[in-house]
Amino acid sequence: MLLGVNIDHIVVLREARKVADPDPLDALGICKRAGADQITIHLREDRRHIQDSDAQNIISLSNLPVNLECAISQEMITIACQLKPHRVTLVPEKREEVTTEGGLAVEGETSRLKDAIKRLQEAEIDVSLFIDPTLGAVKASLDLGVEWVEFHTGKYANIYAMLYSNLNKTHHRLESLDLPRKVLKQMLEDELYTLRLLSCEAMESGLRIAAGHGLNMQNISDIVEIETIEELNIGQSIIARSIYVGLEQAIHDIKHKMIR
Repeated sequence: MLLGVNIDHIVVLREARKVADPDPLDALGICKRAGADQITIHLREDRRHIQDSDAQNIISLSNLPVNLECAISQEMITIACQLKPHRVTLVPEKREEVTTEGGLAVEGETSRLKDAIKRLQEAEIDVSLFIDPTLGAVKASLDLGVEWVEFHTGKYANIYAMLYSNLNKTHHRLESLDLPRKVLKQMLEDELYTLRLLSCEAMESGLRIAAGHGLNMQNISDIVEIETIEELNIGQSIIARSIYVGLEQAIHDIKHKMIR
């Protein structure tokens, strides 16, 4: 299984003080040495972390393939076509959100998506859609002719956190539910079943499958067992762990957990 390391949170730290340190370029060699297979960055419309110059430098200097996440706005697609990363993952964006809260509404954005996908593919860039794990989203992605889909694993991660930790806050508003462990276990099994079923459906239809959002050292073991998922994109948990063990070791640790 491949690992894409999202380095956005290195830039979050830099932007908190509006200084030149830490430089995300310094992470590129470390990621490669540690066994990462891809660099993932998200150039947001509000430029809250990765800046245009970061994206340009990372894509031009990285020895690893770069997966650029961006919204489907005309501005972002134009930038992506100019920068020519290995892959573009189209994601939803809301200015008020802390992080991406769900998958693209692929069944309701057909016209805009078709135009964005056409422009990217004409620029010889592979396209992935960041989607919720639903059959409708998989079928819509297939109809749109993209090469990849990436399943949003936030719901899985949130259920796992409620079941196995003392976390009170989640991204899918499950914090308002006082659920017994038996129910949470069944919810977790159901979500894993859905991910397994849909990844098989997507693969058999010719799509390649990635997964990401909320994945960490504790919760990836069951995701790794889904053989039709060939790539995980993980960022926040790796960068958070790197504070204590260093970036190279944090990547080594997550890669070790990904061995089937």
